[in-house]
Amino acid sequence: MIALRVRWLIVGLGTFALVACGSGSRPGTSAAAPSSTYVGAPAYVISLPVPRVLSRPRNDAPRELVARVDALVRSFPGIAGVAIRAVDEGWTVESGGRRRMPQQSVSKLWVAMTVLDQRDSGRLRLDDPVTIYPADLTLFHQPIASLVKPGGYQTTVSALLTRALTQSDNTANDRLLTLVGGPAAVRSFIERKQLGDIRFGPGERLLQSRTAGLTWQQSYSLGNSFEIARSRLAPEVRAAALEAYITDPPDGAAPLAIADALSRLARGELLSETSTRFLLATMGSTVTGRARLKAALPPGWSLQHKTGTGQELGRRNAGFNDVGLLTAPDGRRYAIAVMIGDTMRPMRDRQQLIQAAAGALTGSRVNQALAASDEDAPGS
Repeated sequence: MIALRVRWLIVGLGTFALVACGSGSRPGTSAAAPSSTYVGAPAYVISLPVPRVLSRPRNDAPRELVARVDALVRSFPGIAGVAIRAVDEGWTVESGGRRRMPQQSVSKLWVAMTVLDQRDSGRLRLDDPVTIYPADLTLFHQPIASLVKPGGYQTTVSALLTRALTQSDNTANDRLLTLVGGPAAVRSFIERKQLGDIRFGPGERLLQSRTAGLTWQQSYSLGNSFEIARSRLAPEVRAAALEAYITDPPDGAAPLAIADALSRLARGELLSETSTRFLLATMGSTVTGRARLKAALPPGWSLQHKTGTGQELGRRNAGFNDVGLLTAPDGRRYAIAVMIGDTMRPMRDRQQLIQAAAGALTGSRVNQALAASDEDAPGS
């Protein structure tokens, strides 16, 4: 008769397993033990169900912050939305945060995430070489254009990511977009990661030309050719094109969806740890938008962010945004998205709305000293 020994093992709090081993095991054979068993445990282990651990209850959002954000959005002349999500505590504050608004260069975030997702899956590397040719040039803000010669400009994936995010370089971004497989690849990433109400447009050239009422020509990438062609359009053509864009932006997104995506990014739910660190560090080096979220940073706070600036027609602007992660001196993190979809207010007022929304969280006051000259061109 085979002798049977039975022992109880405590595995974690309130969890245990029944372990039995017999001397009748055949030589050279054993059942694989689960990875949760201790080293040297008998080969045959039966694990009993683990009791469900209740998650920490979510904290209520600060009432003063709720009231302040709601008052800011309601009093702003135009279409605006603010969403703030506490990354570590779980509460959310939003006003106008469920309405889809033009992203403009905020959408560069989804291109960057798609690139890094493909890095995580082994499809590309950050040090992969990439060549930029004159045919790759776009429009508006593209500092890299000065480096592109007839024979091309040699760079890397990592360098293009840095340019696209920190300088909001449109050519760098569109070249990365081509590299990952075009808009369809970015839309697939957004859908696969279940990022919610976030659209991705056709790329910088097509998006901006349609918004202006033009059909894209590569010659528009040279100098100020695009601005000249746009100025020659009949006013009613430009007005109709801008209205169509504002009504149904192909790059539209809800501030609440963006804040949720940034919160998930911060928690490491979208990319690998190394890719997450790379992206956040790069966003922390952003040089655009000095008079937006960055102007509401008290001492000890840090910011990783991305701006977006749309075209203007007369006094009307379509898309003036700043989204990012704010980290308090005590380490608590907050995802924030402030978006202005349509307004006739001057740039100073738009800047101050973004500052005030962040200041409602950080305790900072609106910075009156920063002027419109601290801002950037459309597409940035």
